[in-house]
Amino acid sequence: MKAFISVDLEGMPFVVSREHLFVKGALYNEARKIATKITLAVVEELYENGFDEILIADSHGPMVNLLVDELPPYVELIRGFPRPVSMVAGVEEADAVLFLGYHSKAGTPSSTFDHTYSGATVDSLKINSVPVSEFLLNSYVAGHYNVPVILVAGDAKLIEDDVKKFAPWVEGIPLKRAFSRYSARSPSLAKLENELKDGVKRAVEKLKAGEARPLKTSSPVKVELRFLGSEMAETAELLPSVKRIDGKTVEFEARDVVEAYKVFELLVLASAGVRAVVMR
Repeated sequence: MKAFISVDLEGMPFVVSREHLFVKGALYNEARKIATKITLAVVEELYENGFDEILIADSHGPMVNLLVDELPPYVELIRGFPRPVSMVAGVEEADAVLFLGYHSKAGTPSSTFDHTYSGATVDSLKINSVPVSEFLLNSYVAGHYNVPVILVAGDAKLIEDDVKKFAPWVEGIPLKRAFSRYSARSPSLAKLENELKDGVKRAVEKLKAGEARPLKTSSPVKVELRFLGSEMAETAELLPSVKRIDGKTVEFEARDVVEAYKVFELLVLASAGVRAVVMR
């Protein structure tokens, strides 16, 4: 069997400062080590439970975060950005999906680093009128390919709000509980490694028992995207298929969620580009 793992940083334990999140940040190397250790715990347990191939998508920022020299031989790593469907590129090859280090959607209280895909540009994202987190957006893409998500580990608020609501069969492992956007309480890595291993065992058992199922949205897909600035919506509106709703919000329709994701990714990149120009 083949597993797919998407790894983000903001939902990792102990990660609470912006200095954890950027390549030149003072705490970035600490975050890389934490993320690699969490990932290895999951990878090793998956291998012990019958997954002889594991594909990991390094999915935070420039997507070059994991320490590659520590990965075992049965693992392949997707790195670098941009790439089609971003955080879940390659998911169609898998039998099961796991998300590690995931966080809540933009505007969620009591959650570390709440944002949706791009904290610098996106205020909210709706898929078929449903406000989505990165967990839900990426799960829809996996579901498009009939691949179920079986485990999510990250900020407790994400698991309590989105995972339990939309995918109750998924094993949810809280890696930290937030006091605020920039503070949280995390168990020891040793304790979390044990909890993750137990969670993987339960998740695989559910998968084999047929309890895990793909999470889908209907097609065609209607997307509503609200930016942080009106100049970003003005830029998005240059694409003929995009309609401006108000000062900061646009909408468009796509054939399916994969196409929707690609257009969304393009609009975010365009908004980041115009932001870079005007902020010089």
